[in-house]
Amino acid sequence: MTRYKLTLEYDGAPYVGWQRQDNGPSIQAHLEAAIERFAGETVVVHGAGRTDAGVHAVGQVAHFDLERDKDEDTVRDALNFHLKPEPIAVREAAVAPDDFHARFSATHRTYRYWIVNRRAPLALDRGHAWWIPAPLDVPAMATAAQVLIGRHDFTTFRASECQAKSPVKTLDRLDIHCDGERIEFIVAARSFLHHQVRNFVGTLRWVGEGRWSAADLAGALAKKDRRAGGVTAPAHGLTLLRVDYDSGAHHEVSDPVEEQADQ
Repeated sequence: MTRYKLTLEYDGAPYVGWQRQDNGPSIQAHLEAAIERFAGETVVVHGAGRTDAGVHAVGQVAHFDLERDKDEDTVRDALNFHLKPEPIAVREAAVAPDDFHARFSATHRTYRYWIVNRRAPLALDRGHAWWIPAPLDVPAMATAAQVLIGRHDFTTFRASECQAKSPVKTLDRLDIHCDGERIEFIVAARSFLHHQVRNFVGTLRWVGEGRWSAADLAGALAKKDRRAGGVTAPAHGLTLLRVDYDSGAHHEVSDPVEEQADQ
């Protein structure tokens, strides 16, 4: 039995999310079908992050086991052949230690959220960024975002259907940068609550519009009540960038790549 680690990218638009479901196509189901066509074995693919419907990835990590050994390049190329024409690509396939687990071995997950802030509607970025035509104060958003850094009870930014055992998480990074009309959020933590990143972005939009201050954001966080927070940003602006692993214990991810809950 050989364990393989995959680094994946995909456009989340056509799917109900990463996780196999009865109500539509998923990335996990397409991968498992491709592996069966290639290797003749029925397997379960485990992903590092259960990305939600419409959420994209450039560095999702997954693993699966095969009874018969296959060359790593062959695994990558064969899966990409059998995944056509789905917008899913295996960027890398590598043999992993037997105790490697794409989800539970992960030590860090990094997401990017894109807003395009301009009057004109989107053409090329449609489906991959949140279009906001009204001007946003990016420095005010970046300053207020620092209120969220550290270990907190993030109930205010937790979806009502979130299944995490605790709302307490440690947020390591929430950087906001502006490059012309594009506003980029980079958010990193070991794991996240369901919709946590999207709820951060939707609430920080209120700061950018001048409706809230950093003090308002801190007050909402302290209330530990989802009704105190802002709107949930659309899924299509979110991309899983990277999943990191402890190189001392497990295979280290070499490619730019979630987390234990959905985004």
